[in-house]
Amino acid sequence: MSTKEINSKLEAQHRVDQILSFEAELKILEDEQLISLKTDSLKKIKNYHKTLIDRYALDFDIDTCTAKKQLSLGMKIVSFLAALGFGASIFFLFYQFWGDLSISTQLTILIATPILLLGLTIYLYRYEKTSYYSKIAALLSFSAFFLNITMIGEIYNITPSPNAFLVWAAFTITLAYALDARMLLGVGIISFSVFISARFGVYHGCYWLDFGDRPENFFPIAFALFAISFLEQQKYFGFDTIYRISAMLLFFFPLLIVSNWGEISYIQMDKNNIEILYQIIGFISSAFAIFIGIKKGFNDMIYIANTFFVIFLYTKFYDWWWDMMPKYLFFLIIGLSGVIVLAVLKRVRVVNATI
Repeated sequence: MSTKEINSKLEAQHRVDQILSFEAELKILEDEQLISLKTDSLKKIKNYHKTLIDRYALDFDIDTCTAKKQLSLGMKIVSFLAALGFGASIFFLFYQFWGDLSISTQLTILIATPILLLGLTIYLYRYEKTSYYSKIAALLSFSAFFLNITMIGEIYNITPSPNAFLVWAAFTITLAYALDARMLLGVGIISFSVFISARFGVYHGCYWLDFGDRPENFFPIAFALFAISFLEQQKYFGFDTIYRISAMLLFFFPLLIVSNWGEISYIQMDKNNIEILYQIIGFISSAFAIFIGIKKGFNDMIYIANTFFVIFLYTKFYDWWWDMMPKYLFFLIIGLSGVIVLAVLKRVRVVNATI
């Protein structure tokens, strides 16, 4: 990754982490007398790395040591809690005095608040390197916009519609790309997933608020998000991971639900056969996801697929043996199966390392 390719704070942080790891490993190699660089060469490398770190620290306000990383993590948590606190404050402030205001005043507040907060977000993003305050303002802007759509609908007695989730999704995803904010992208994906799932349910004759009764409604958006995760997004470091994790969860959770309650499936078939079908799909898809994750180096994909593979396996064991064998024997089988899965994964890791 060259200097010219650095477009975001996350990319700069990743580059600096590589430099620090290289320097630590180089010191170990020198201490073990396995390598000895000439003084001039070593000086050039150190000067080059120092120049990069100083530049990235100036441009992106990144963490250049472990202590700073730990402090930054605490700052992220605090900023998130601050955003939640301010958002809740706005929500309850609206409802505290809402009934005492005229319709025109209510509309003015509803329209002006998200616009003002959006302006504050843009201002902070331009002049703040850390982006903590701009992301707090962005979350507040979304909260105000959420209230805007919800309460205008109540004022004019508009029939609830899934289209509101599309509007919220468009707002948050646009902000996420403008601010390079992964949390906002996650909120936008949730809103868009609800919209697509509700529309899919309406298409199949369900009332849109009952879309959750049919977990298969989430499959289309899961496939779409997984495809998007492979699109080139170099400028937005980490966005592909958010898309991929969202896709995995929106696929495997509904799959797990239907594999245990086949009667809620769209498929016109005996419920037992539906459950068996989805259990087979669960085993195959989770194993395939592990394989793809290993090949592509997607650790998040491997972890999620591993988790759901084990869940599918253990729920099947429960169906087969819980009622027909002593509990000590059931849990013994659970333990032995865990050891077997561990051995298989260990073998896969060894084979993958030799490829």
